[in-house]
Amino acid sequence: MIRPFIKMHGIGNDYIFFDCSSWVPEDPHALAMRLSNRHLSVGGDGIILILPSEVADCRMRMFNADGSEGKMCGNGIRCVGKFLYEYKGVKREKLTVETPAGIRTLRLFLDGERVTSVTVEMGKPIFEPKHIPSLFSGKGAVVNAPMNAGEGTYEVTCLSMGNPHCVVFGDDPDLIPLESIGPYFEDHPVFPEGVNTEFVQVIRKNELKLRVWERGSGETLACGTGACAAAVAAVLTGQAEEEEPITVHLRGGDLTVLYAEEEVYLTGPAEVAFWGETEV
Repeated sequence: MIRPFIKMHGIGNDYIFFDCSSWVPEDPHALAMRLSNRHLSVGGDGIILILPSEVADCRMRMFNADGSEGKMCGNGIRCVGKFLYEYKGVKREKLTVETPAGIRTLRLFLDGERVTSVTVEMGKPIFEPKHIPSLFSGKGAVVNAPMNAGEGTYEVTCLSMGNPHCVVFGDDPDLIPLESIGPYFEDHPVFPEGVNTEFVQVIRKNELKLRVWERGSGETLACGTGACAAAVAAVLTGQAEEEEPITVHLRGGDLTVLYAEEEVYLTGPAEVAFWGETEV
């Protein structure tokens, strides 16, 4: 059958969104793999299904380009907020979205009837290794721990923002051969469910430059949960201040992260690329 979709992105982290208020694809895993191909189909970092919810304004399910399901997507959820307000008539500046990582609250910023940016209450970061999950020992945060990956040894800081993250601080990430290094982290045996890896340069206090290798998608232009993980890791390692906005420069643009009173808040734009139809 033919179904409409909307292609949206948060600073280049792009997804194919389906309004599933009256239907659900039988195999979203296969659909994500087929539609995400940038040469043979629509192209994107994955698909996002917007479904009814009994406890929030909607429910979100996100599938990566390789068909795997993610629990949270900071850039994608901002686009969901934009979709609800502009196209579904949910005309409130505060919305809630149910995700596998929990219910997230969104604050919408408007220019007339257009949503220009969204702040997402991302929840509390998780530090205990078994809940990330990772196979590092102990119950406290893994901060600047040595880890072998490929032919190198890296100091890593690990946490979960609803999905697992491994943060590596160093020099300019543009100089890193990410396509060869990224898979070593994604498939590392210390992360039984895979991991998103952030390579971060501290420009100055509360200003970071970031490249990200996402499990299931490879390098993406941006990663909302990755920006949050990098900001929290910078606070843990004394390279950023808590309760002050942290600017994160990604290849697709900038995001702002606030880590205050153990909660993380992510702010950034949400944009429509185009509408279309596809066979599902």
